[in-house]
Amino acid sequence: MVRDLPIGAGGILSYFTRHKTVANLLLVVLVVSGLLTIPNMRAQFFPDVIVDDISIGIRWNGAGAEDVDAGIVQLLEPVLLGIEGVTDASSLSREGSAKIKLEFEPGWDMARAEADVETAMDQVSTLPSDSDDPTIIRGNWRDRVANVIITGPVDVDQLGLYADELTSRLFDQGVTRTTIQGYVAPEVLVEVPSSNLIFYKISMKEIAMAISQEVDTSPAGDVTGANARVRTGVEKRSATAVGNIVLRLNSDGSTLLLSDVATVKMSGIDRERSYFVGSNPAIGIRVDRSQEGDAIDIQHTVETVAQKFQETLPLGTTVDLIRTRADYISGRLKMLLENGLTGLGLVVVLLFLFLNARTAFWVAAGIPTAMLAAIAVMYFAGITINMISLFALIITLGIVVDDAIVVGEHADQRARMGLEPYEAAESAAKRMALPVFAATLTTIIAFFGLVVIGGRFGDLIADIPFTVVAVLAASLVECFLILPNHMAQSLKHVGNSYWYDWPSRVVNRGFEWFREKVFGPFTRLVISSRYVVLAGAIAILASQVTMVISGKVNWRFFNAPEQSSVTGNFAMVDTATRADTLAMMKNLQQIVEGLAKEYEEKHGKNPVKYLLAEVGGNSGRGLSGTENKSKDLLGGIGIELIDADLRPYSSFAFVAELRERVPRTALLEQISFRGWRAGPGGDALDIQLFGSSSKVLKEASEDLKNELNKYPILSALEDNLAYDKDDLILQLTPQGQAIGFTIDGLGAVLRNRLNGIEAATYPLGPRSASISVKLPEGELTSDFLDRMLLRASDGSYVPLVDLVSVNRQAGFSTVRRENGIRIVSVTGDISEDDPKAAQQVMETLESEILPNLASKYQVEWQLAGLSEQEDRFLNEARIGLITCLIGIYLVLTWVFASWTRPLVVMAVIPFGLIGAIWGHYVWEVPLSMFSVVGLLGMTVIIINDSIVLITSIDEYARDRGIVPSIVDAVKDRLRPVVLTTLTTVFGLAPLLYENSSQAQFLRPTVITLVYGLGFGMLLVLLVIPSLVAMQGDLKRFFVAFRQGLKFRNLRIRISFYTAALFIVAWLIATVVSQILLGKSFVDLSLLGISAFKSGGMSSAFLLYILGVLVILFVFYAVNVLTSIRSSRQKA
Repeated sequence: MVRDLPIGAGGILSYFTRHKTVANLLLVVLVVSGLLTIPNMRAQFFPDVIVDDISIGIRWNGAGAEDVDAGIVQLLEPVLLGIEGVTDASSLSREGSAKIKLEFEPGWDMARAEADVETAMDQVSTLPSDSDDPTIIRGNWRDRVANVIITGPVDVDQLGLYADELTSRLFDQGVTRTTIQGYVAPEVLVEVPSSNLIFYKISMKEIAMAISQEVDTSPAGDVTGANARVRTGVEKRSATAVGNIVLRLNSDGSTLLLSDVATVKMSGIDRERSYFVGSNPAIGIRVDRSQEGDAIDIQHTVETVAQKFQETLPLGTTVDLIRTRADYISGRLKMLLENGLTGLGLVVVLLFLFLNARTAFWVAAGIPTAMLAAIAVMYFAGITINMISLFALIITLGIVVDDAIVVGEHADQRARMGLEPYEAAESAAKRMALPVFAATLTTIIAFFGLVVIGGRFGDLIADIPFTVVAVLAASLVECFLILPNHMAQSLKHVGNSYWYDWPSRVVNRGFEWFREKVFGPFTRLVISSRYVVLAGAIAILASQVTMVISGKVNWRFFNAPEQSSVTGNFAMVDTATRADTLAMMKNLQQIVEGLAKEYEEKHGKNPVKYLLAEVGGNSGRGLSGTENKSKDLLGGIGIELIDADLRPYSSFAFVAELRERVPRTALLEQISFRGWRAGPGGDALDIQLFGSSSKVLKEASEDLKNELNKYPILSALEDNLAYDKDDLILQLTPQGQAIGFTIDGLGAVLRNRLNGIEAATYPLGPRSASISVKLPEGELTSDFLDRMLLRASDGSYVPLVDLVSVNRQAGFSTVRRENGIRIVSVTGDISEDDPKAAQQVMETLESEILPNLASKYQVEWQLAGLSEQEDRFLNEARIGLITCLIGIYLVLTWVFASWTRPLVVMAVIPFGLIGAIWGHYVWEVPLSMFSVVGLLGMTVIIINDSIVLITSIDEYARDRGIVPSIVDAVKDRLRPVVLTTLTTVFGLAPLLYENSSQAQFLRPTVITLVYGLGFGMLLVLLVIPSLVAMQGDLKRFFVAFRQGLKFRNLRIRISFYTAALFIVAWLIATVVSQILLGKSFVDLSLLGISAFKSGGMSSAFLLYILGVLVILFVFYAVNVLTSIRSSRQKA
């Protein structure tokens, strides 16, 4: 039986029901708080997923990747991994530098973490002596808002000045996180031929020293009497001024100028990376936001500033915004909002059809009230308006009105029974308080199970449980502290007939006829056939599960929404030049423009909205394995496509066709195209190979890429291990030692000649320009070591080849480790245009390709990226589900004051899968992580309806039999059960037919709720009555069993004990032994029955059931024979 409401709680409900001012004051507070906070809510596409990290960087000039790994990383990683709070560590060793990245637990104190890292670094004292001091950088999270492109038929230097001016204007308006791209400070380059170093008997170090002394002026002080300031020297920063620097005075009185020894020239600002829009040069400005920044407000500010700045530019020079977020975010949120309002309209119409107008109005008024109050709570909790939180609000659209429907409908029913309006409203609130509170509590527990899920996807969906809790808490307050008073006012007119109540009167007249004439007799039939009904439900559930197992319904963990950006990156071979890279870039521009024209002719609209090309780097995410590549050999294009909803094809289809159009030339080393996606997580395809040497891992990765290239659905396949230049290991010969050379001194001279010397730096506007001394590029050829002459201590020049022995060793450009293990990653993208094909590729990869690869190369593998996140999500979701079920069971135990009654309620949970799976099959949508979210919502609504129904059954059962109680309770609760289901279904129905590509990742949740609740309503009305009746059967059985154990006939009592002992023994021999030992003591597989051949828990349970039936049959037969014999003896 259900517990009674505590007296104190009843007093509060009575007070708010009978005091109109207090109830309305609370209503005003909730509504006004929401209206005031809405304008201040930040809007995003997805919630920010922030990973707290710290990076440690160390430079070691001249060292190869293997040397850096052995001399730095392998010394530091064991110490850093021992720091408290570290969850993951990854390292990258490459020529001249090492970078170690540490990720910490969510919410970890990063100030403490930084101090711990510094302490750990101080413990390591064996780093190479010529390496730089480590730099520790705390992660600075940022998110791109837009890219501003300044382009036109003007010199790039002028574009750079425009960019500086625009960033200053943006900073003045509060946009502080800007980065100029394609523009570096100019460099004065001093090229000194080796022959001049020998002829003039001077070293590069001496030249650099002379330059550093002449670049800046020095203040000497003030002359007070002359009102003047004294400065010594003249700034020499132009190429001409630097060339006139005096290196030394000769004995004959002449001077040796720098221009006599070297060629001095000024390098341009685009010497590293150059951008192009068509044939015009361009400069880019990336605009980012911090964690607290509002992307929409920042973009609008940028647009306003850029528009005003455009007016000052010459004709033909433009300021364009690309990769913007505001329209993207606003459009998607508007789409969800429109669907939500449509669903709200359908819910209100439904309420007006089933309830009288006044009751329907006040029940519907609870929706905006609860929503506004929830938004206020969300604001103070730091939750933003985004696709996830707004979707959570839409999910609760139907749930939030359920409480009001139950209370309002019950109050209306009591008023029609003759109770006074205030008494009817008050008694309805008190009567429904505990069941509704329990239903709300179970809903909160169910959704709070999502909090258990960690990782990036846990952060992604974290807004759902908090939003649902906020809405339900607000709904509970509105339902019991505000609604009863308004219901009391509307119930005063319950006996009157108004014209606006005509729709509800017609619908209810038909509904009552259906309930009495059709549904009542049908319920009696269901109860009488309860075992058949339950068996049928189990059979249907089994058929749906089979559809998942057979692959008719697929599973795709997360289908990230595509963005309208595509990047194509390429790298040239080492023998190519910057001119070759530029030619390849122009060729890509022409291919993209040609393909765009073909698509325009075919589909009626040009898909390319903007095309930005570059040389000197890659666009977006760069190519893996190009860390040591010359920037002159890297290039890329960034393509902005029109919105996905304006084209009948995905960006991945465009990428696939573009990839086929690009010719493979002898100078092209690699090229990769990639479509951008929204959301967290790693690569759609990320395979980590480990457990062997770099050479074997590289061979395995190349073999794997060749296998994967056979599948057109895969793109952007690459590995992150590239071959490096050969390592030339120099060892000093005895002759070199005898002349006076040392290996350290030799290394310093070689570093200066190979890498050059930065002689000086000086401020130039907002940047820092430099003067560098280097050898001419023409001298750094393959025979450089053979031609090099070094000056000995006596002033003579000696060939380097006479001083050292040379060993050549092949190597790789990088060494990567994760948590101390050397790995090679093969990454790529998977098109989700065909989910079934994507799943088949992954299954083939895991079952065939990777096992064969591991066997062939003797390497180990693991799936990372999205697959790793999927495994973590499913494992933690399983823990969350178990925790939720335990919590729900305990709440129901408290509500029903029974240990067995909650089992009846929770027994319907698995049957909810019937509608969910069937819906995915009908719509041809794969199950996903958002299906799991939908299952939670579906489960709690089914449980809530079950609570209300069983509460009514228990109430009726106090003074009548169980079967009449079930029939009357089901008829009585039919309307609220139907209404609560239909309000949720109608609230979500518009999203079911939403064709926007950006909403497709939410569709699994909608399908699960709509179809799951449709079948769930039938389950509540069919299975719950059957289970309650079956529970009554079991109760009678146990009563009879207990009486049998106390039976006065000794023989029958002994047979009862014997049968019970055999059943327990049989349970131990089959099920318990299978659980504890992994195998059953009883093996019937020798009989050849297929059901027992597979073994496992299912076979053990089946064996136990059959054994119990045999024992009961023998028990029954023995007692029948005993009774017959006793009767004959008496006769």
